[in-house]
Amino acid sequence: MAKIPVLEIFGPTIQGEGRVIGRKTMFVRTAGCDYRCSWCDSSFTWDGSAKDQIKMMTAEEIYDELYRVGGDYFNHVTISGGNPALIKGIQELVDLFDEKGIHSALETQGSRFQPWMRQIDDLTISPKPPSSMMKPNLMTLDEVIEQCVPETLNLKVVVFDDTDFDFARDIHHRYPTIPFYLQVGNPYLDGEYIENHTARLLALYESLVDRVINTSDMNDVYVLPQLHTLLWSNKKGV
Repeated sequence: MAKIPVLEIFGPTIQGEGRVIGRKTMFVRTAGCDYRCSWCDSSFTWDGSAKDQIKMMTAEEIYDELYRVGGDYFNHVTISGGNPALIKGIQELVDLFDEKGIHSALETQGSRFQPWMRQIDDLTISPKPPSSMMKPNLMTLDEVIEQCVPETLNLKVVVFDDTDFDFARDIHHRYPTIPFYLQVGNPYLDGEYIENHTARLLALYESLVDRVINTSDMNDVYVLPQLHTLLWSNKKGV
């Protein structure tokens, strides 16, 4: 059986981002990413700082740990990272979820496609904006999106500034039929608990909402906060 590099299994909690925001879920956080975003809030998945915490686990071992941690209090699992789309072996985990009747979610930047992504119930592709200091390959993104199941797919762009907003608008226009979500960025990453974090984030959220309200070619979008940071600041494992 294939083994998957796992850093965290936690929950039940709520999904803090994207189309399924507020959804009760468990999390399986995998190690490894092909991006190095400047504002990444999970840089421990790729910068080597948590390499001693990585466990190589089979799908059955992950399933058993989910139930050891979460008991009977969940039926939805979010596969997170890093970028889980780098890991071919997740196929066995997704197959097991299908067999057990567990709904699945995934977020990836759209830099890599895996056939098992077509089995994900809630698939979020989140191209990274200019503030990340990464440059998405839009031709690759086209190819990834073309292979996904339209009914399960949505797009999300995190917005920190005006340049990001313009990028988000371009992505929305490139894929106008795909449900599109804007999410306000969290620039306050120095520590698990930030003073007045909720108030600061809500001010940024209000600014993004105002920007969308006053933009005529963004009429068919959703504007979201990062819900888990409003509740728990930058605390890990929630």
